[in-house]
Amino acid sequence: MKLSQFKFRLPENLIAQDPPANRDECRLMVVDRRTGEIEHKEFKDILGYYDEGDVMVFNDTRVFPALLYGNKEKTGARIEVFLLRELNADNKLWDVLVEPARKIRIGNKLYFGDDSGMVAEVIDNTTSRGRTLRFLYDGPHDEFKRELFALGHTPLPAYITREPGPEDAEAYQTLYARREGAVVAPGVGLHFSRELLKRLEIRGVEQAFITVHSGLGTFREIDVEDLTKHRMDSEQMEASQKLVDTVNHAKDNDRQVCAVGTSVLRGISAAVSMGGHMKVYEGWTNKFIFPPYDFTVCTSLLTDFHLPYSTMLMMVSAFGGYEHIMHAYEVAIKEGYKFGCYGDAMLIR
Repeated sequence: MKLSQFKFRLPENLIAQDPPANRDECRLMVVDRRTGEIEHKEFKDILGYYDEGDVMVFNDTRVFPALLYGNKEKTGARIEVFLLRELNADNKLWDVLVEPARKIRIGNKLYFGDDSGMVAEVIDNTTSRGRTLRFLYDGPHDEFKRELFALGHTPLPAYITREPGPEDAEAYQTLYARREGAVVAPGVGLHFSRELLKRLEIRGVEQAFITVHSGLGTFREIDVEDLTKHRMDSEQMEASQKLVDTVNHAKDNDRQVCAVGTSVLRGISAAVSMGGHMKVYEGWTNKFIFPPYDFTVCTSLLTDFHLPYSTMLMMVSAFGGYEHIMHAYEVAIKEGYKFGCYGDAMLIR
């Protein structure tokens, strides 16, 4: 398929900028991927689509406060630093993005916070905006991480044009997040309230967890028309034995397996064995999914409404069928559905 096939006009006012007052109070579009039939529901109505023995797989990654604002030595110029991942704990080395990149060269020092004494030195250029920083912090690693993250802000997606606020620290984190490592939250997971999770449990729906540490490659622009030539950034993931056993048992008993979000769908697809079951996997994946694609594990997908040209839209189209999903998006825009992680949701079954 071609990049241009995922173009559509999205009015800016339909991109949600703020979290809902309550997590599970959003709209839900339900799409039948065999017929394309559409139903308009509320998010809480997902309870009616799953029953005892079905499995919902969640991404338990935890977003860390990756956005920092510092000042360059001597000039005092304000520099935005986006932490991507820690490269070496002993030497406090981090892979980061900086803005404006033209001002930051090897050897420069950056200062963070008024009184924290947090200082970093640029020791390498990795990409046009990428740098390797060594933090000059004399203290235990745990203490360093606490101090560093205390200076950080929530890394909201670029389509949210406002500055992150205190409320985002909680709102842009799933209730079941436990394994730190992501800079992008599993968006549709933000809609699950404690009450809804409990009601699913009471109903007998099993909750299983995969870990996929989503990075900024999720939002990186595709600059080739031929999608087979695009290369995804690698993301660290883990599919445990417990997850594999739960999912394979459901498959063997002809129960539903729902991927809660595109990161889960991608992670499961990276851990599929030849027989169409899941296998234990720990490592990295750069799997890029677009139509056509044969999904052998998941029977349904719960996801957000995604932006034009996005890799997430391509994955959703692969699962739900290109024509069905693009039509559903036309309906969503006409009906005023909100897009993005703070917006509304779609269930494809």
